[in-house]
Amino acid sequence: MPLTKQDVIHVATLCRIALTPAEVEQLSTQLSNILEQFEVLKELDTAGVPPTSTALPLVSVMRDDEPRDASPKEDVLQNAPARQGDFFSVRLVLEES
Repeated sequence: MPLTKQDVIHVATLCRIALTPAEVEQLSTQLSNILEQFEVLKELDTAGVPPTSTALPLVSVMRDDEPRDASPKEDVLQNAPARQGDFFSVRLVLEES
């Protein structure tokens, strides 16, 4: 299914992409080749292939979320760039009017 130059210009307009005439010509050829490859894939018999969301098994690299005691307050605050008593001190974000 070859794409026309008008198709490429239409898609570029929808994407808000400015293309030169040479780019339109190049993309028309490249996108037509991609669509031809999908036509080849349509011919494959996939009746016995189970649907999958990924080709590789998923393994979580995160540790289990287990409750534990909090870190001591002084350890947490020792590297704070600014503190006010037992709290982090941050710049005012919103001014009161």
